[in-house]
Amino acid sequence: MMPEIRSVLVTGGAGFIGSHLADAFLAEGKRVVILDDLSTGLRSRLPGGARFVEGDIRRFDLEGLLRIEKIDTIVHHAAQIDVRKSVEDPVFDAEVNVLGTIRLTQGALAAGVTQIVFASSGGAIYGDPEGFAADESHPTNPVSPYGVAKLAGEKYLFGLAHGSPLIVTALRYANVYGPRQDGRGEAGVVGIWMKKLLAGEECLINGEGEQSRDFVFVGDIVRANLAAAARRLAGVINIGTGVETSVNRLYDLVAAACGTPRPARRGPAKPGEQTRSVLDVTKSRTALGLTTLVELPEGLSRTAAWFRRASSPA
Repeated sequence: MMPEIRSVLVTGGAGFIGSHLADAFLAEGKRVVILDDLSTGLRSRLPGGARFVEGDIRRFDLEGLLRIEKIDTIVHHAAQIDVRKSVEDPVFDAEVNVLGTIRLTQGALAAGVTQIVFASSGGAIYGDPEGFAADESHPTNPVSPYGVAKLAGEKYLFGLAHGSPLIVTALRYANVYGPRQDGRGEAGVVGIWMKKLLAGEECLINGEGEQSRDFVFVGDIVRANLAAAARRLAGVINIGTGVETSVNRLYDLVAAACGTPRPARRGPAKPGEQTRSVLDVTKSRTALGLTTLVELPEGLSRTAAWFRRASSPA
């Protein structure tokens, strides 16, 4: 019999995805504790029903927190998520994404936590897919320090938990977008463009715009985490749509969602940028039941509606 979820720690719970997860676990009647250092997270995203603890996973007494709060499930989203920053400062990226994850895992093992659900990265870990889409057995060829650190985080989690009762689930996300998004992360361009277009400003596309990504709505990421935790699934699972969308196509859809025909300005290509990224999501359908996903035009419409509300005077 699978142990019941009672008390959840969401690291990075003041962030874009983490705050949605905190809301969802609260809605299911779970006790939720959020640990966030607010370096990029926002107090305004913190749900009222959660207990908030301000702290950095690199230095905080994680074992003590987990024991005091009687945490059985950790959803780990505290991270350095900017690929460009990882290139500029790979040491900082590794301190947060590798050493922070190691410390969290050690605390979880010492405190008897049942499961860690880890926010990993599908696009950054696989590199350009061999064939159409990358499944979970695809070779891992990260081309950025961020991708290397996320892969190392996975390996440390599984290695440290080996032979223990701790269940480790690594969810390899595609490019996540949706309400509450800011301009960070690979899918952050959706938030950047929407803010600009709704303010009547010009947007920029780097290069030819034919580089492609797999864009997944934040609500589907939440559903994946809830299912992975409830089913106590161990292992690696891709979370995406399996649909490849070019940056040019994405811009057209974003502009339509914002109700403007304004064309984008063209800029130079980013050196070393990954050309393609699309995930094979067969396993998420069978293991997590994610058979119906929010399609990109609908997700962008919901996101644009949120940005309109957020920019309106109170």
